[in-house]
Amino acid sequence: MPPITQNPYKSNLMKKLTLILCALVALTTLQTTMAADKSDKKKPVARKQTAAKKKSGGKGRLRHVVVFKYKEEATKAQIDKVEKEFRALKDKIPGIVSLEAGVNNSPEGLNKDFTHIFIVTFRNEKAREVYLPHPEHKAFVGVLKPILDDVFVVDFWAK
Repeated sequence: MPPITQNPYKSNLMKKLTLILCALVALTTLQTTMAADKSDKKKPVARKQTAAKKKSGGKGRLRHVVVFKYKEEATKAQIDKVEKEFRALKDKIPGIVSLEAGVNNSPEGLNKDFTHIFIVTFRNEKAREVYLPHPEHKAFVGVLKPILDDVFVVDFWAK
């Protein structure tokens, strides 16, 4: 049986096709990255945000973590209303990128009776400055206070 020889034309063609495919993947990745960066740059950047970004290493988004401990007499309906009202803030206050909520399910038992967690992601520090005194936020606090036993809040720049 004669030895099998590779057609040099097909070999060069495969190399060229592989190179073109790699270039297309790289271009698509670059376009996606540039589109994401461009959408962030559409908003005017305040000097304070730039300073805050420098403090945070220039990475990530500003996260606002709020954890509630409700009074023992708080009903499920009252707690559900608080969650609904908190979630609604995303559409009522500008600068909130996302809002997540959940109930503690850690098996460690270290939650000190804090049960409900909310994570608000702000576009920048200015958005947080708008959020805190905003009338809709204050109205939400009015719904929350009657059933709130304790709360703690931490903010950080996600990396």
